[in-house]
Amino acid sequence: MENRIDTVVGSLIYRAGAYILDKLLENQKKIQQNYPSSEFVLATVEKDFVEELKEMLSRWGVRGKVILYETVKPDYAISVVWNCSCGREAIRKYALEKGASYLLFIDADLICDPQVINILKKEINGYDIVACGYAGKRHGTVVGGLGFTLITSDALKKMTYRCYEFKNREVLDECEVAGMDSFAKGLKFKNGYFLTVDHYDRDGSFGHMEPHSMSLLKKISNCLFVRYMLMKTSIILRFNIPGSLKKLLSRFFQRD
Repeated sequence: MENRIDTVVGSLIYRAGAYILDKLLENQKKIQQNYPSSEFVLATVEKDFVEELKEMLSRWGVRGKVILYETVKPDYAISVVWNCSCGREAIRKYALEKGASYLLFIDADLICDPQVINILKKEINGYDIVACGYAGKRHGTVVGGLGFTLITSDALKKMTYRCYEFKNREVLDECEVAGMDSFAKGLKFKNGYFLTVDHYDRDGSFGHMEPHSMSLLKKISNCLFVRYMLMKTSIILRFNIPGSLKKLLSRFFQRD
């Protein structure tokens, strides 16, 4: 009889962005060796990629699933954020259908400590969502989004992954909107740098990060209330304020 899945690990994947797929699957195999009650789920919109992904899961001996999902968006929308939003929503629904206690989002260009689930489960104690930061590909740090996030099943039941694209082409992605929705629904959110993480670029280079404490500036800028207010203002103005601030801050603060 199939063992119960305690944690679904989900990644969005597309052929052009699958430049470390072998590394990703090797990493997931190690994660499953440390946490056997996990399952790795790859979500894609590319029909011609499904069978290849299934074959690679089998080749690496990774317990997994490939989800083919559809991107639903307004007629005027052109941004790829709709693909990401719909993909995360497909993974969220799958995790709930499987009765998993946790969903761990890991972007397909990230490699992490194989003890990731055990480490983040300790950090999530008393919280609904834990987001682990990582080094940017070129400079700065990334924290507070969905690239490396553990979420409880109770929180998943209250969430719907969605995004905004205004007719002026300004975009608010699903990571930014999820922060706003988390605050609105009273979810407890924790940010930090808890893991060893490598963030790969297409040319094989990567940003490396070890666990460390978060600076005061990062704590303030990633406070859920601050993010909520910035997002609400962005929706009114139809302008991505959080995205513009991140670009500005990254110029002055190369590391946390």
